[in-house]
Amino acid sequence: MKKIVLATVAGRDKPGLMAMVTSTFERFQVHVLDVGQSVIHDQLALGFLLRVETSGDVAMRAELLSLCNDAGALMTFEDVPASRYAQWVEASTRSSFIITLLASGGLADELHAVSSITRSEGLNIESIRRLSGRVPPHEVDTPRHSIIEMRVRGEPDDPQRLQAALLEASSKQGFDFSVQRDTVYRRHRRLVAFDMDSTLINAEVIDELAKLHGVGDRVSAITERAMRGELDFQASFRARVAELKGLSADAFRVVAERVHLNPGAERLIRTLKHLGYRTAILSGGFTYVGHHLRRQLGIDHVVANNLVIREGIINGEVEGAIVDARRKAEALTDIARAEDIHIEQTIAIGDGANDLPMLSIAGLGVAYHAKPLVRQSAHHAISNFGLDAVLYLLGFSDEDLAHLER
Repeated sequence: MKKIVLATVAGRDKPGLMAMVTSTFERFQVHVLDVGQSVIHDQLALGFLLRVETSGDVAMRAELLSLCNDAGALMTFEDVPASRYAQWVEASTRSSFIITLLASGGLADELHAVSSITRSEGLNIESIRRLSGRVPPHEVDTPRHSIIEMRVRGEPDDPQRLQAALLEASSKQGFDFSVQRDTVYRRHRRLVAFDMDSTLINAEVIDELAKLHGVGDRVSAITERAMRGELDFQASFRARVAELKGLSADAFRVVAERVHLNPGAERLIRTLKHLGYRTAILSGGFTYVGHHLRRQLGIDHVVANNLVIREGIINGEVEGAIVDARRKAEALTDIARAEDIHIEQTIAIGDGANDLPMLSIAGLGVAYHAKPLVRQSAHHAISNFGLDAVLYLLGFSDEDLAHLER
């Protein structure tokens, strides 16, 4: 006769402990159904789910207890009824999610908030992995970021309520988070698309051009009308471009050299390129600056607006269709199809309302330092970190990134 036994080992981690325990399993012809291990500051937690012969169970336990005692470890055993084992197997087929928690300091309050919310939505935390590096002894009192990845199992009772609760907690406590369904696509993203103005760079190019032309206030007034709903994006964009009539096209070069990349942008794109990701700029801004960034960063695709320029002067008109919210989403789909990439393998990053359609269709849509409405509408948001924090959402640890940067 056979029985199922849960065997756990706890104590200071020592080389060879696993080999010692499993040698006993081998001698007693034990079938290992599952195994899990974690080590926190040299303290070992090791568990085995075993199927053992009832006749040899007592002798096996006695041998293991003696071996672990000699090694300074504590071993315990628990019989697992068939019904409970069946429940465990059934639970393993339930959906799993990855929650990435990005905190600027310690994790106590943030962990309490997230674990309380997941519990209230019927989710169970299965494992936790630290992505940020360990803190050196001389820096334990120095504020630094703490990033962890939590695997949770189950289906939330109310997905929208879960997102809203996490968003409220993150706003109050100043942390960022992401909740991703753990699928094969999450682990194999291949295309990253960026909005340009106020996402990849720290400025709105049309506003900078307007300032050079002395019409900054008039362009700002048009923008405010659009925000009040008096003009749609296309109408407001054409009205703002019309204000640039008569400006020298050389102003593009001046603005392109003046603006700066947002924090973490260069590191993010360098890492993505190193790992073979494809990249794109999908912008309601202008192609001149987009291509300037393409040359600077090695971006693969640029979709943006062209202004009509005659004899070196901007004439206040747009050439071709305007890149608006709908066109951005279409461009993401088109590029993914051309690159033979499934849409679930794409990432889109933006800050404005006209980015929401592409954020919603991407496998991972990230609102970057976005306005409240956009942050609430997007499923993933980075508000307290630089753009390179997206690498944590992909599952990279500080150790991984340090290895890539050697």
